Amino acid sequence: SPAAAAAPAPKAAPAPAAAPAPAAPKVAAGAKVVEAPLPGTITKVLVKPGQALKAGETVCMMEAMKMENSITVEFAGTVKSVLVEVGAQVQSGQALVELA
Repeated sequence: SPAAAAAPAPKAAPAPAAAPAPAAPKVAAGAKVVEAPLPGTITKVLVKPGQALKAGETVCMMEAMKMENSITVEFAGTVKSVLVEVGAQVQSGQALVELA
């Protein structure tokens, strides 16, 4: 039998945006990382491997949308590696600093 011409199915509501999985090149799964909150250019790197950090400390500065933004760490830890350098173009969610 021919398919019934039904009313169009309602569009599914978009799922709430989940936090993106860390895009973590060169970082072990489950590692603690500081990620770029938005795309931009790194203008300053303020930490080095082995440096102890407290929650809220600034790890680097980036320019995005013509504004300079401080990128801070949300938890205490020791810098294991710095994954970016001054002048690097970064994407939202990209790992910038890995903590031990």
